[in-house]
Amino acid sequence: MNGNRFLSVMTRRDMLRTSGAGFGSLALAALCQTDRCHADTQGTAPLSPKATHFAPKAKRVIILFMHGGPSHMDTFDYKPQLTKDHGKPLPFDKPRVFSAQTGNLLGSPWKFRQHGESGAWVSELFPHVAAHADDLCIINSMFGSNSRHGGALLELHTGSDTFIRPSMGSWVTYGLGTENNNLPGFITICPTLTHGGANAYSSAFLPADHQGTPLGNASIPSDQAKIPFIQNSDGLPPDIQRLELDLLGQMNRERLQQTGPDPALEGRINSFELAFRMQAAAPGLQDISSESKPVQDMYGIDDPATRNFGIQCLMARRFAEQGVRFVQASHSYKWDQHSGLKSAMPRNAKEVDQPIAALLTDLKARGLLDETLVLWGGEFGRTPVSQGGEDGRDHNPQGYTMWMAGGGVRGGLQYGATDDYGYYAVHDKVHVHDLHATMLHLLGFDHERLTYRYAGRDFRLTDVHGDVVHDIIA
Repeated sequence: MNGNRFLSVMTRRDMLRTSGAGFGSLALAALCQTDRCHADTQGTAPLSPKATHFAPKAKRVIILFMHGGPSHMDTFDYKPQLTKDHGKPLPFDKPRVFSAQTGNLLGSPWKFRQHGESGAWVSELFPHVAAHADDLCIINSMFGSNSRHGGALLELHTGSDTFIRPSMGSWVTYGLGTENNNLPGFITICPTLTHGGANAYSSAFLPADHQGTPLGNASIPSDQAKIPFIQNSDGLPPDIQRLELDLLGQMNRERLQQTGPDPALEGRINSFELAFRMQAAAPGLQDISSESKPVQDMYGIDDPATRNFGIQCLMARRFAEQGVRFVQASHSYKWDQHSGLKSAMPRNAKEVDQPIAALLTDLKARGLLDETLVLWGGEFGRTPVSQGGEDGRDHNPQGYTMWMAGGGVRGGLQYGATDDYGYYAVHDKVHVHDLHATMLHLLGFDHERLTYRYAGRDFRLTDVHGDVVHDIIA
């Protein structure tokens, strides 16, 4: 027998591939038994629970990603001076980030009102989310490094707008491990196909076990988005699957004895084994018919306008409740209003407003919000000057808004500020690296110490940047 051949006919890779297709992407039995994984807090197995650097305030993260870059001065950054000076020239130089000719100042077509005991200003486009004003930590002083969708999206998701780096979900599972041995630690629902694609949830040079697991993609309705490759295509019974797993186990143990550690092979084996376990755990979890009608109505499942994102938010709650460390729901790709602002923004907001508010309500009712960090936002904001005949706004990474809720942040806080028109972050500025550093801090990690050695240096999510924003932490 050749080390790379089986019976001189089938390669080991062929065996893994064909067997995976035959019984649902299975592999050898778990390399680390469940009780051992949970007993070892240092995490010898890739996804075993791991000790944090200090006591965490949050156990998990849910990202609500608005792909395209929502306009902050039309949503959560009230600019009365912009409204007052509508139609006038911008009184200072524009940054050189615009993608087409821009015009004069464009006041928001929508009214703002203060909400809750905090008096947070929220646009009339988000009436349901506004009811949670006292739970929101609204960061009005975000800024990034890239004005293009691809670079900015990757900077938010991976910390780099230039190089392929592990995604923040991969870093979170690398640091924390998982709370549920039968589900992935990182799930992304209907992820974008553009502007970075799979790199937005890639583990890059981190072990493959920390790769995000996609449910569908942006082109698939969320009610059809399922975890792939967990159904048995040939209906093999468990005892036959067990025999195939044992055979694969024997082959791979022999291979590893010959080659020594092989992270790619070991990661693939672990993924196959997880797929085997998910056959029992995942189908029921993805079936939302078990949710009561009042809960489904709260998320807007029966309304065609809110159904798609409502299912995503409900699934995010279900996954979080079952111990998935990092879940992302994406509203793709609808927030890039270079034109059609007045028609698109109300439609976009309607699609996500009720589901997001339902998610916050549901998490709080189940006692999960305090330990779940919810983050809302896009890859950048928009310009306060017009584009497309006073019905659009260009890209703007110089100043924009994201908000957090739960997970140890101060609710009812509007932190930082852009200038009077919303172009530049000017007060208590928060870079994307600072956001990442703060997220990891809330999860119990010193972002400078959560590192992985690759290609001769220690890498981290924040690279050589980032400061924790302590003022937003409760």
